[in-house]
Order: sequence, then C-alpha cells, then structure tokens
Amino acid sequence: MAIITLTSDWGQADYYVAAVKGAIFSALPDATVIDITHNIEPWDIASAAFIIRNCYKNFPEGTIHIIAVETEESADKPHIALKADGHYFIGTDNDIFSLILGDLPYEAVTIEVIQDSDYFTFTTRDRFVKVAAMIANGAPFSEIGKPYPAIRKCITFQPTIDANSIHGIITFIDSYENAVTNISRELFERIRNGRSFTIKFGKYSIEKISLSYTEVTLAEKLALFGTHGYLEIAMNHGKAASLLGLSRDYSVDISFT
Repeated sequence: MAIITLTSDWGQADYYVAAVKGAIFSALPDATVIDITHNIEPWDIASAAFIIRNCYKNFPEGTIHIIAVETEESADKPHIALKADGHYFIGTDNDIFSLILGDLPYEAVTIEVIQDSDYFTFTTRDRFVKVAAMIANGAPFSEIGKPYPAIRKCITFQPTIDANSIHGIITFIDSYENAVTNISRELFERIRNGRSFTIKFGKYSIEKISLSYTEVTLAEKLALFGTHGYLEIAMNHGKAASLLGLSRDYSVDISFT
C-alpha cells in the first residue's frame, strides 16, 4: 500500500488539495495520503524544504513525497522524480531538492510522462500524481524519463566562525514564532570548547542554553537546540519573532569567553 505525502503552498480555502487527493485515490484506491502542510507561504521554497527535511525520515522507506511549491516547469527547472535515502520525491528542480537532501546521494530522472490535461497550471494533479502512481505500482525510473545527472545546487548562507565567535542568521520561523538559526549544535560545541558564551540578536542577549521551553518563566526569552539540531530563539508561551523583532535572515552572533 502506497504512502504519499503532500506539501504545498495552496492553503485550505481552494479546491486544489481535494482535487489532488481525488486524483490520487482514483489512480491508487488503497493509498494512504498524508498532508505534511499546505500552509507554506506562496513560492517559499526555503520553508518548504526545511519542513520536509525535518519530517520525511519519520515516514517508512518507499514513501512518495509530492512537492507542490513553485511547480511551473522551464528549461532550467524541469520536473523530476528522485530517489534518495530510501524515499521518492516528485517536484520541480527549483533548488528545493538540494535544500532537502544536502549532499545525500540520489538517483533522478526528468519527468517525460504526458500529463492528463491540456492546461499547464495544475501540474501536481495532472502530472505528478501519474508519476506517483507509476512509482507505487513498481515502474522503473526508466519508464518515467531520462537520467537527470545533477540537481540544481542552492548556495545557502553558512555561519562564519573564528576562534571566539560564530556569526549566523535566522533561517526559519515556525508557527509558534520560534526563530530557528543555521547554527548547529555540533558547530556551537566545537567552537565553544567548554567556555562561557553570549548569544546576541539585536538589542537582546542570552547566556544559557535551555533544555526545554519551560525552563524559564512565562514570556521569558530562551535559547535551545531543537530536535532539528539547530539553535533556536524562543519564548515560554510567547511569540519570540514578533515580540523580539526577529525575522528570517536576521543576524545571530555568539561570542565565547
């Protein structure tokens, strides 16, 4: 029985989600369809990649992930099907796959399957679902299209470091308005080397890493490492991003003494 996940920027007010699910069940009546999220901001590839990267491994190997964010195809951004880490991904090569997979090895093909409509504005329903059904029914990648040797590589901002500091940025704001940075626990501990530290963001600072949100009093700011492995700035029962003036790409600096 196929497991198919859906991630999109469609929201819940329109017919898009229902139409795609209907097409999946028409092709695969026994499929299990899981909504990862449909609340991505329109065309926000970075947020979609962050969400998928942090949940796809929790699904069984063989799960098929349909990604419907900025799906329009062009010569340099083709539709592709990709297998990596035991999972299948279907979408447009608009940098999102490199953001999800990093340096993981993969097998990919361009999608040459004819879609089910003469309209080209609903690729997910009219093409991606057909490809998902082919994969679920055991079709080899050679039936989907030609080998696609190299996905687009998205160059992301990496923390800069020296002997006594780390300079990073906020890369994601979740629905609780916790602000996730690009500073990993491994990098933090390596540069820290047992020393005291100060985390600075704007006019605010924190000098402790908490293990949970409730280690501080209500509405107090804190820093912790989330299950994704990166430093986040948060508040106990508060919206850190709004109340502290944080946004994506905001600077976060750590100094060690």
